[in-house]
Amino acid sequence: MATTPFLRNKYWVLRHGKSIPNEKGLIVSSLENGTRREYQLASEGVDQARLAGELFLKELNENNIPLENVRICYSPFSRTTHTAEVVASVLNLPFEGPQCKVMEDLRERFFGPSFELLSHDKYPEIWALDEKDPFMRPEGGESVNDVVSRLATAMAAMELEFQGCAILVVSHGDPLQILQTLLNAVKQVTEPNCDNLASRIETVRVHNILSQHRKNALLTGELRSVVQ
Repeated sequence: MATTPFLRNKYWVLRHGKSIPNEKGLIVSSLENGTRREYQLASEGVDQARLAGELFLKELNENNIPLENVRICYSPFSRTTHTAEVVASVLNLPFEGPQCKVMEDLRERFFGPSFELLSHDKYPEIWALDEKDPFMRPEGGESVNDVVSRLATAMAAMELEFQGCAILVVSHGDPLQILQTLLNAVKQVTEPNCDNLASRIETVRVHNILSQHRKNALLTGELRSVVQ
């Protein structure tokens, strides 16, 4: 297994539980819409978040990681905030306390006005564009590369603020696919001049890597360890 001496923390990712937009088959990707309370978790999603929290707690115990070393960093969207809150409750961590941190850079990828509040059946159109050119933006929306930029900022912020922590990143399908793609790729970088996260991310910021982010897709409520 590739080592990660350039990272100060361990990372898990968690896609939000099944949301009301998921149930309705709607794309809700703008910050304005995504933070509306009406778009939080569906009841099934609350159950998924609780199960994910229990699984995360089990993994913490198996790795002898004390709860005081846990940090939950989450997107400000209602569905991710709701998920993070449920997980914090399972771990008995105060959600308003210093161990839980909202980060706008972890928000959903904005797919643009041509997709917003329309059927999720349109997702394949975006992913086909990503595979063809991850640097091309859907009209009015974010490209894969745009999301990479803010995820790199989020990672840098977490690495600066925390050390020796187990960080749970609670976000959305596309951002977490892209984040996993980045982290899996940076672990393989062997160039001697790439001794930090930022330089490694720039090295892997290429078409043949970013265009494959769908291979790291997560189900709603799915927990995955990405950096140990």
